[in-house]
Amino acid sequence: MTASRSWQDPSRYIRHIHVEADCVDLPVTREILERAQLPWSVVTGRQLGVDLAGDYPFSLHQGKQHLYLCRNRGQFFKPCPGTKEYLCCKYEVLGTGMNCPMDCVYCILQAYLNTPWITHYVNTDDLLAELDQVLDADPGRLHRIGTGEFTDSLALDRLTGLSGTLVRYFAGKPNAVLELKTKSAVVDNLAALHHHGHTVIAWSLNSPRVMQREELRSATLEERIDAACRCAGWGYKLAFHFDPIIDHPGWEEGYAETIRLLFSRVPAQSIAWISLGALRFLPKLKEIGIGRFPQSRMYFQEFIDGLDGKCRYYRKHRVRLYRYIYNQLRLYADPRTCIYFCMESREIWREVMGFDPEEFGGIAAMLDRTVFENHDRPQ
Repeated sequence: MTASRSWQDPSRYIRHIHVEADCVDLPVTREILERAQLPWSVVTGRQLGVDLAGDYPFSLHQGKQHLYLCRNRGQFFKPCPGTKEYLCCKYEVLGTGMNCPMDCVYCILQAYLNTPWITHYVNTDDLLAELDQVLDADPGRLHRIGTGEFTDSLALDRLTGLSGTLVRYFAGKPNAVLELKTKSAVVDNLAALHHHGHTVIAWSLNSPRVMQREELRSATLEERIDAACRCAGWGYKLAFHFDPIIDHPGWEEGYAETIRLLFSRVPAQSIAWISLGALRFLPKLKEIGIGRFPQSRMYFQEFIDGLDGKCRYYRKHRVRLYRYIYNQLRLYADPRTCIYFCMESREIWREVMGFDPEEFGGIAAMLDRTVFENHDRPQ
């Protein structure tokens, strides 16, 4: 990536599309092929048969140029894979695919996946039917649902157009809110949609140095904030995720710069929530990260094994990072914006924010209030 090249739409990194044989004639598949105007081929098995350089995970760089369109034969809808050792927001995950064209040094999917290409599920009717079954079974239960757990929510949207389908669907579901989380600036498909306040558009943010060096083929800070401003103008609620927070030279000024730019451009009252989460990773990700990104220094720091088996900064160090960034956010944030920790302990909450979320009904209740109180909450 050269300094002058923009990756606000990382789908332009894709060079070839592979289609599972029984998906060739699905309407979603035909629409994607028509939009993409890329070379494509039919896959008769579950293996692409592409000759990639190196074994996984070192084949990821080249593999991310290949998009595989197939059916999801399992569940689309699952609870967030949190851990009982740390407080979870009870987020729910909608699986629309696996992997993305961006290449973040810290991406945990490098340690989870075993295939280097990008997968997108094209049996969208099955996805919507499963959502109907879950959401209609108990209309009084509230759901916050995101698609950004195993892939970026918008990085492929120029090709897939999935955001329009999902936004229109959730607009008619009073007991559910969809969060589309991205590091791209691909938002054109979100314009002129009647979302009825049931979709939150979210961006992962970091210090400019981390975004430039550790988030390859992602939109710049300015591009992400410009896209957020457009979405705010279309009436969407917004969210931002400072996760992972990474210690690096000049981190205080770096995060302060990001926060200043964010609130100088984006209306504070449009922001539903902001999450904070310090760097954490599976032990095997360190070896993968060092091997794939030898120029990065983020893994060469002191870490401790967390209760969830992930490597984390020492507690005192996390508190120092969190306290500084939280105080910077509080200078600008609307009082109604929910600022919360992703997968942290009660002790960290008390030490940094001065309260235990259970005092307010728990993290889930705190987040639900930001998006369900002011529109058609189910009775």
